[in-house]
Amino acid sequence: MPDRSRHKNYDILNLIGYGLSKFDRGFVECYGFKTKQTFYEYIVTLGIAETTGTVKNRQDLFDGMEPGGPRKGWWQKGPVYKFRKDYIDSLFGNLSVEDFVDVVKLSIKQKFQGKLLPSQSLEKTTLFPVLQKGEDNTIAKPIIQSCFKQMQMTGSEAEYFFLNNYRVIEAFANATIDDARLFGDGYDFQLSLPTQYYLAEVKGLRGKAGQVRMTQKEYQKASEYSDGYALVIVSNLGVIPKMTVFFNPVHKIVFEKQMIATEQVFYRSTVKV
Repeated sequence: MPDRSRHKNYDILNLIGYGLSKFDRGFVECYGFKTKQTFYEYIVTLGIAETTGTVKNRQDLFDGMEPGGPRKGWWQKGPVYKFRKDYIDSLFGNLSVEDFVDVVKLSIKQKFQGKLLPSQSLEKTTLFPVLQKGEDNTIAKPIIQSCFKQMQMTGSEAEYFFLNNYRVIEAFANATIDDARLFGDGYDFQLSLPTQYYLAEVKGLRGKAGQVRMTQKEYQKASEYSDGYALVIVSNLGVIPKMTVFFNPVHKIVFEKQMIATEQVFYRSTVKV
């Protein structure tokens, strides 16, 4: 069921609001616009927002999360959007304004499939020319494209939330955490306490409900460690994330075994050096 409380272009507007808040006029100047108002009108023309106020309000939300910043924004809503800002920071915080503009362009391209038809009266730029129907002129560095793909993955977003908020889970309140994601050994994190440790596997859901899948390795590890294995489901990622923990998940949740046949392709060569 779709979340009617969210704007249909929620993710794009968050990126735009983040860019406006962080780079201010530099962000709109990268689009070739001389004023923010003209940029707001451009976003409305693309169909991303219904009114210019919608775009401005999104910047206000992110402004409220900058302690001591020059613009107060909607500081009252800071706690609600703090995770969103932190997650965008984790992926794109070190980018220049030009590179971050490419991230926004990729987001718009993915949403609208290159079928934008904005008003010809708006200013054109060599960096972000007015798009014609079917035209695709978004070229971003490979690393920018990789970061953007990472942002689309609910698992990555859920893992980031858990890594920064695991202490609110009572069993992990005093634990130290080790990141095991690169090992691919059936769990994402190890939580260590003085007398015991837990293995945690994190899954993400965009809404309040959905399907959760465990790999064979994760299922076997969960069976092996029983009460020492925690399946952490981070739901409602699209709005305000919520963590639900299942210890010994293979005995608490009914999983249906499914098998998928895949073909592995690789390329080999004999090299003389």
